[in-house]
Amino acid sequence: MMLVRRLDDCEEFIAVDGSRLRELLHPDKQDLRLGYSLARALAAPGMTTIPHRLNRSEVYYIVSGRGTMHIDGESEPVGPGAAVYIPPGSTQFIENTGDAELEFICIVDPAWRPEGEEVLRP
Repeated sequence: MMLVRRLDDCEEFIAVDGSRLRELLHPDKQDLRLGYSLARALAAPGMTTIPHRLNRSEVYYIVSGRGTMHIDGESEPVGPGAAVYIPPGSTQFIENTGDAELEFICIVDPAWRPEGEEVLRP
């Protein structure tokens, strides 16, 4: 069975880190033999997402915009074409340092679940 999900058909919501998210693929929401989840996130110019950590690995793939990725006290500038590996249990957040929206793909493996995320409030 072929499944094609289009971004415009996915409901946008505000994730716990404050980014705008559209979840494209998740094994709990589609009848898929899939171990990971796939979403597209947006951060507005000047926005910094709320620090958080997952108990699973995550990859951010930067589609457009400019930012700084922060993981466990390390920081690195990121832009289109950058892939960032975020190890399980790492404190992470991303800062939009550009003047346009920062668009990035989030791949969480195993698939994201709310009980696997901890939001770290300042």
